[in-house]
Amino acid sequence: MTRYLLTLLCALSLLATAISPVHAGMISTDQLLEIEQGQVDRAQWLSSLEREDVQQQLARLGVSPADAAQRIARMTDQEIHQLNQRLEELPAGAASVLGVVVLVFIVFVITDAIGATDIFPFVRPVQ
Repeated sequence: MTRYLLTLLCALSLLATAISPVHAGMISTDQLLEIEQGQVDRAQWLSSLEREDVQQQLARLGVSPADAAQRIARMTDQEIHQLNQRLEELPAGAASVLGVVVLVFIVFVITDAIGATDIFPFVRPVQ
């Protein structure tokens, strides 16, 4: 009798649990490429921070490479894409290390101004 009640209790507890349905969907090739491209672009930016000339320029601007790497890691794929588009808009040969560092610096100042980061003490976030 105890075994019967235990079995009945287990069966009822399984029926009582809410099982959410799992929905599988197709992902298009374009969506997959966007996801992968965002990861590749982020990795390229992070690898550029490892260059000594970039680190020296960041140090001159008062930004530690670790802070820059953290900010790049937190950027969305859309932000990375916008950064790359801005870099591509520059004339050929003008995308020097200084230009890239200044661009990254401007992005950091903007993100400080909107309150997303707190890297520079001289930038007050907008309320």
